[in-house]
Amino acid sequence: MGTLMKKLAISLALILCSGLVMGQGRGGRGGGAAPRPAGAAATPEEGFPVTDPLVIQKCGTCHTKDDKGNLSRISWTRTTPEGWEEAIKRMVRLNGLTITSAEAKTVLKYLSTNHGLAPEEAKPVMYMPEHRIVDEPIPNEAVRTTCMNCHALGRPFSWHRTRDEWLLLTNLHSALYQQADSAFRRNGNGGGNGGGNGGAANAANGSAPAAAPAPPVLDQTLDFLAKNYGLHTPEWAAWRTRMRTPKLAGRWMLSAHILGKGKYYGEMTVAPGAAEDEFTTTVKLQPVNGGPAISRTGTSLVYAGYSWRGRSKGTAMAANPAPDDLSSEMREAMWISPDQSWGEGRWFWGEYQEFGVDVKMQRATTEPLLITTDRSSLKTGSTAQRVRLIGTSFPAQVTADELDFGAGIKVTSVVSHTASLIVADVDVAATAVPGRRDVAIGRAVLQGALAVYDKVDYIKAVPDTALARLGGDKSDAHPKGYQQLEAVAYSKGEDGKLHTSDDIELGPVEVNWSIEEFSTVFGDDDKEFIGSMSSTGLFTPNLDGPNPQRKFSRNNYGEVWAVATAKNEKDKDGKPLVGKSYLVVTVPTYIRWDQPEVTK
Repeated sequence: MGTLMKKLAISLALILCSGLVMGQGRGGRGGGAAPRPAGAAATPEEGFPVTDPLVIQKCGTCHTKDDKGNLSRISWTRTTPEGWEEAIKRMVRLNGLTITSAEAKTVLKYLSTNHGLAPEEAKPVMYMPEHRIVDEPIPNEAVRTTCMNCHALGRPFSWHRTRDEWLLLTNLHSALYQQADSAFRRNGNGGGNGGGNGGAANAANGSAPAAAPAPPVLDQTLDFLAKNYGLHTPEWAAWRTRMRTPKLAGRWMLSAHILGKGKYYGEMTVAPGAAEDEFTTTVKLQPVNGGPAISRTGTSLVYAGYSWRGRSKGTAMAANPAPDDLSSEMREAMWISPDQSWGEGRWFWGEYQEFGVDVKMQRATTEPLLITTDRSSLKTGSTAQRVRLIGTSFPAQVTADELDFGAGIKVTSVVSHTASLIVADVDVAATAVPGRRDVAIGRAVLQGALAVYDKVDYIKAVPDTALARLGGDKSDAHPKGYQQLEAVAYSKGEDGKLHTSDDIELGPVEVNWSIEEFSTVFGDDDKEFIGSMSSTGLFTPNLDGPNPQRKFSRNNYGEVWAVATAKNEKDKDGKPLVGKSYLVVTVPTYIRWDQPEVTK
């Protein structure tokens, strides 16, 4: 009976917003939509017709088609591959859509390409498909109130709709989620209709009229979204004419950074797959400071000419791999440049996608190409500093004069060189201006390759705010969520102040890791139960509780500081520099919401 009542409740909610969800032409507006604000255009925006027969067949039973070929709702919406897959799955769960995996793949390809985002629109929200934890800038209080109560801003910002469509989305939220309706109807200034009456009263007695009350937060949010995430944009109009089939087959050079493990470099061979937008990949990566290479193979699909989504795994996986094993199966989310000459993104794995590789790929040609260096920074006044330049197609003969490390750095000799590696010794002038330097050989330039600094002013433990989750072993229904940290050195910038935007990042430094209590209650003892930190900055959470050894048999959750103490860098008093990360260790995610798997 409980399941039946739940289904009836959902059905009733959908019926209440029936004209809003499906079946309406001309932008999907139905009788339940709120009136347009004063000054709004009376004519609906033009939609993007749907022409694919399978999409029309699968979606057209509910989304009505008009005389221009538009399907209600769909033709007035654009989003990422993840957004469209989530929508397809929602149609299956809530509206009874019957579709096979092969059909869903075809529908997803069409919608992601013809009703997707331009590269310039997708790049600011790439942290969503890359599963990065970032501090999102909040544009205004209205958007924070209406959108951020339940999810990251990257979620709505990954969609482009007409204002009518944004309104219909809020109506659907109100029908399905009580807390959403409460947030939407909350007035930003805490008032109701009293502000207008107060103004009239003030005018009557001769005093200055009160300021008009602010519009409801929902109207403010709708205006913001319609202006900044509307359906029709110059970027999308330009990309629709420029979009072309991805021609990515060939040899690519890779540079990568892995928290706690450092810099890597290598190459990737991309071969054509089963369709013109599908590929197979072979990858070899190795650490710049030596160590075993990593070999991987995988497949990828590129939506809309630039949205790379792939999967790969190591060719030699251990029988019982560690959680941070680099041979693990990874998902790949990459943004390919419109000219298809380079790309960047994240390859990630883990129960909570907590492990990741920051990757940049550049197409290899016969021209020299610099991809990385083994050093991140050089100190002023230092001499005979050995630097390895890694790339491809370097010339057969290289002299010191042909290498350029920027102002204040002199190349004293080229120790050795091959087609893919140049080893050089450099001197850094004591008067060299601190800051980032490009490194060049001929026309090959690696921007911001090295930082010049006079002293290390502080270190930072990254991420600043970290999250781990308790759990059991791999066979448990709720495996653990780990957290990898890294310590990075900084020098204060030109303004002479610490922790400002012009500070110079100098790269990882050697530290000792420890855990300190973050005191929130009297007698706090979280650090004794939450887990342990390795010498490389990998935090392993404890088992899920309850724990009879804790007071009240509490679970092993808690809040602590992850502390990085520098081994070699000291402050003005001779004490080691210290950086801290606020680490929250919480319970597993017992209920998993849908996680799009567009790489299948």
